Amino acid sequence: MKKIIFKGAGVALVTPMKEDGSINYDELERLINFQIDNGTDAIVTCGTTGESATLSEEEHQKVIEFTVKKVAGRIPVVAGTGSNSTETALRRSMDAEKLGVDGLLIVTPYYNKTSQQGLVEHYTYVADRVHTPIIIYNVPSRTGVNIKPETYKILSKHGNIVATKEASGDISSVAKIRAICGDDLSIYSGNDDQIVPMLALGGLGVISVFSNICPKECHTMIKEFFKGNTELSSKMQIKYLELMNAMFCDVNPIPVKEALDMIGFRCGECRMPLYRLSDENRRNVKNILKKYSLIQ
Repeated sequence: MKKIIFKGAGVALVTPMKEDGSINYDELERLINFQIDNGTDAIVTCGTTGESATLSEEEHQKVIEFTVKKVAGRIPVVAGTGSNSTETALRRSMDAEKLGVDGLLIVTPYYNKTSQQGLVEHYTYVADRVHTPIIIYNVPSRTGVNIKPETYKILSKHGNIVATKEASGDISSVAKIRAICGDDLSIYSGNDDQIVPMLALGGLGVISVFSNICPKECHTMIKEFFKGNTELSSKMQIKYLELMNAMFCDVNPIPVKEALDMIGFRCGECRMPLYRLSDENRRNVKNILKKYSLIQ
């Protein structure tokens, strides 16, 4: 049995910014403690939701280092270290490993893309050169590349590739991945609206945007499923579906950062080219937060 990095709700944590666009480390510490205090099972930093695409290499490393230090071993820390350059992905992964992370989240190469064999070579190249367990990140809506189940089967045989964050949205494909990879590959949902369906197929949890604003609820939904209270877990999935969907009314992480600001954090705006919510979407997000009693 391969190492399990975490089981339950991992938050894809935002990176809070000041008005001048610099990183707000005081608020980042506050967000980390808010998550841990409310039961989050893992912190995933410098992922898509953390705006890794617009962080400089120095910022990327500093955010990871800061997060590891402030979490202080209380829960696992997973660092996003992917790139469309294999050498860059390796360098970031080696740097994060030195900083003491518990896992590496490596997205499929984007823009230049690659073949299925290219994916095997890319992940194998990195996995052969680090010791920290790797979570593959499959998000074709962002990258233009989809990992096929047969490719997962090959990759799952590598001892250091332990899991995938599956955000393809294709439940049938996830079922096949589970069937042909078995215990060689753990599966985390990459979509909040599919948490319980993924768990039902043998998934271990989620890497969640929703958990930024509702960490306790996300943790409880998964905990109850594993306790055997699948009916309660399913009801929670349905109950929070509208809120989950609202966090994707615009490109992630625009809505969730604005929602965090509305509930009392100081996360600031996203870096360009991402732009603030339209007035209409902002009103809708505010009304939905009120509906769920997250704001008055």
